[in-house]
Amino acid sequence: METRKLAVGSIITALYAIGVILLAPISFFLFQVRVADALIPLSILFGMPAVWGVTLGNVVANVYGGLGPVDIVGGSIANFLAAYVGWRIGSMRFAGSQFLATVAQNLIISSIVGFYLAVLFEVPLEAGFVSVLLGSIISMNILGYLLVQAIQKSGLQSKP
Repeated sequence: METRKLAVGSIITALYAIGVILLAPISFFLFQVRVADALIPLSILFGMPAVWGVTLGNVVANVYGGLGPVDIVGGSIANFLAAYVGWRIGSMRFAGSQFLATVAQNLIISSIVGFYLAVLFEVPLEAGFVSVLLGSIISMNILGYLLVQAIQKSGLQSKP
């Protein structure tokens, strides 16, 4: 069982890093649609292996991205917190809990990343928040939620 968790975490790490790097033109800077963030909601199904996967994948991607230590540390903290909180909310299993989990994940990412991007790019905090929020609606609340639903229907998720 531990091997499976390690494999899941490793696959998510690799997919996240590759997804960000391959789509670098839309993954970095103030206005971004980080398509790889669709993997963050996988924490709802896979728990801590997915939490660590999107966190470590973010470290790799943000080292590549060039915004420096603030982005490497800040983005990784944001991914960890968002994935962890989403996992906890999603595991409550009430009607709408999975979608609510993706909304919470989006708000965490948008708040943390939006804040430091606003500082780095010297724009109002609201601009930083909204620029990340809009892209995250596409990646997490639409693509990520649909990915969770598809995996759940396939029966590939691990037992919590």
